[in-house]
Amino acid sequence: MAMAMPFLASLSFLTKSIFHKLQIRFLSLRKALHFQASWSYRLILSYVHPLFFHIIYFLSTSFIGFLLLERIRFRNPANNKPRAIDIFFTSVSAATVSSMSTVEMEVFSNPQLIVLTVLMLIGGEVFTSALGLLFKKAQLKRRLMAHVEPTSSANVPIEPSNTDHHIVVFRTASFLSKELKYNSTRQLAYVLIAYLVVLHVAGSISVVLYMRIVSSAREVLREKEISISTFSVFTTVSSFSSCGFIPTNENMIVFKKNTGLLWLIIPQVLLGNTLFPSCLRLVVWILKRSTKRVEFDYLLESSENIGYYHFLPHRHSVLLALTVVGFLVVQLVLVCSMEWHSEAFAGLTSYQKLMGALFMSVNSRHTGESTVNLSQLSSAILVLFVLMMYLPPYTSFLPVQDEGRNSSTASNDKKSVGLIRSLLMSQLSYLTISVILICITERRKLSEDPLNFNVLNIVVEVIRQESFHLSNAYGNVGFSTGYSCDLQLRPNGNCKDTWYGFVGRWSAKGKVILIFVMFFGRLKKFSMDGGKAWKLG
Repeated sequence: MAMAMPFLASLSFLTKSIFHKLQIRFLSLRKALHFQASWSYRLILSYVHPLFFHIIYFLSTSFIGFLLLERIRFRNPANNKPRAIDIFFTSVSAATVSSMSTVEMEVFSNPQLIVLTVLMLIGGEVFTSALGLLFKKAQLKRRLMAHVEPTSSANVPIEPSNTDHHIVVFRTASFLSKELKYNSTRQLAYVLIAYLVVLHVAGSISVVLYMRIVSSAREVLREKEISISTFSVFTTVSSFSSCGFIPTNENMIVFKKNTGLLWLIIPQVLLGNTLFPSCLRLVVWILKRSTKRVEFDYLLESSENIGYYHFLPHRHSVLLALTVVGFLVVQLVLVCSMEWHSEAFAGLTSYQKLMGALFMSVNSRHTGESTVNLSQLSSAILVLFVLMMYLPPYTSFLPVQDEGRNSSTASNDKKSVGLIRSLLMSQLSYLTISVILICITERRKLSEDPLNFNVLNIVVEVIRQESFHLSNAYGNVGFSTGYSCDLQLRPNGNCKDTWYGFVGRWSAKGKVILIFVMFFGRLKKFSMDGGKAWKLG
């Protein structure tokens, strides 16, 4: 026993020594990995173009959505499981909030509708811009940390605010400016997240309450076997993100007499789309008045320094709101004057017709939820909607110079256009090329079925793809003329009218082209300067 004690002591010492060495190696490895990750992160922040992140983000979310939709059981898989191309098309459409539909929505089960809800939420412009703002906040924090100066007799040490670690640093004027910008960006990010959460929660609860109170609307969901909670959250997210998907095959047509529901959805469409910058600035102004925080003063007075595209200067925000109201009034007057006695509004009261026209006018920029069948509207109104779909959401009548932004723009205009930007074409050029390619892939149907397959319908389908992000594939608007078997010149006995969009009748090649158009429409803000190298006339 006495001889065993020294052996055990030696073994214990050896074990502790080995453990200590392993611990040192582990700490060294962790430090090296941390340094490598930090270096890679700084490299990415400094040299990788934001376009790369957007492409990876939307491609990955679309593929993940496709895999989930493919693996989750459909409502009736034996009879109506869509093809893989249509499932992928739907996933891309939800992720890019384009609301292009090649299958009827009621084929999806409740779990699949939840997947689509998540895709629409994380693909919405407000959500992705919030991620971008958080990313920018991280960049500003890194620069702020790099600006912390060592102790010097020329400076007086001051305890910093809660920006970083509890250490003593010295605040120069440059440091104070960077710190204020960082804190203001951080506050704007918090405001944006709160804006998202509050509007989605309030919108979902209000729709749930309406569905439980109004029996006619509740009966529609009961007959279609759609959960009230799923419908409410899905519709709120879709409306706010400017997607336009509704869990029912008929979109909002089945609820065209439920004017109360339309009133609940309209604010969601406006607050997440055309009126988003104006409302965001109003929220910041209210917070400034109530909290007196210097960060909100900085945001309101130096919005151009933040670099957040959706936070517009005061004058621009006001004129944007006035322009949105002006466009709504013009559309409402034209739709009511031309379609009041049309088949589209048949069977509705005067108030229901007025609400239907207002709902369509709001959704033409750029959500696409519809209370009428677009094929029943006159060609003049279709052209009007195409124009509204094409216009960027922040189109405004701006007769005076926008404060803080024209000086940099003027200086940039004096610089020569780079080679890459010279090769970029205008947005209209890309639209034209897309329409031409689709007309080529669908040329047989254009000749055999000209009443359904005509250039105007194709243009409506392409333009409706691309816009919140500056208008459906290209405008990201869910309007579609649809397809009617009654319009076939050579009737096909197997033809069946369906509720999905016109694109659902296209060939696989045409759908693939439109998938590229949806991605491009979601990313077109990176090519807004295209075409400037061309001088016409």
